[in-house]
Amino acid sequence: MSQTLQLVSALKRALKARGLTYAQIAPHLGLSEASVKRQFSQCSLSLQTLDAICQLAGLELGDLVREMEAAQPQLQHLSEAQEADLVASPKLLLVAVCTLNHWPLAQIVQQYQLTPAEGVAALLQLDKLGLIQLLPENRVKLRVARDFAWLPNGPIHRFFRARIQDDFLDAPFHAPGELLRFQHAMLSPAAAVKLQQRLLRLLQEFDELHADCLDQGHLPTQGTSLLLALRSWEPSAFLALRRPDTDSR
Repeated sequence: MSQTLQLVSALKRALKARGLTYAQIAPHLGLSEASVKRQFSQCSLSLQTLDAICQLAGLELGDLVREMEAAQPQLQHLSEAQEADLVASPKLLLVAVCTLNHWPLAQIVQQYQLTPAEGVAALLQLDKLGLIQLLPENRVKLRVARDFAWLPNGPIHRFFRARIQDDFLDAPFHAPGELLRFQHAMLSPAAAVKLQQRLLRLLQEFDELHADCLDQGHLPTQGTSLLLALRSWEPSAFLALRRPDTDSR
């Protein structure tokens, strides 16, 4: 659907919500009702006409654009095959991760060993996948929902999980802003659920801080990763010492 058609569709919804008909709009524009219907059906509204209709409806053009964007379907996840395609191309995966974190193409090319042509080719592939909409001058509009996530145990998760031990955890965690703790406790099922809920709230706060930093674009930022893991677990060395008639609780 073209942006013009999307904008007209959004205008129709806004007018319907306000109870405004073509017959009521026509005198305001100095046109016949048939002429107004024709302009709507052909999506041939001029900017002057659009502005006049918005004034009648008490709308700002910005409100109409936001309504148009809100009505567009947003991607919540990719398929297994699509994630596999990303993992198969490290450069494509790099551009995908950077773009989802709102990096412009110029910054990606400046920071990494990609040519501008390779960057544009990657953006075109991401557009085809539905992750982004590639705009003129290589600008990008994300097309993912706020709750977009990689598939649980999908190709992307497996890719990063395979690198957690060797890449992520292979550090002393002494630098400012770094933290590593491992603690063990005996929890009841109810206590484990309560802790899980608190961890999920922490992840939500992590996402909110990310959004706040994007809004304050003048501040320096750096890629920051957070690893949370919670499960009933006992080291295999301990399990090997257990008596056959006992469980791990």
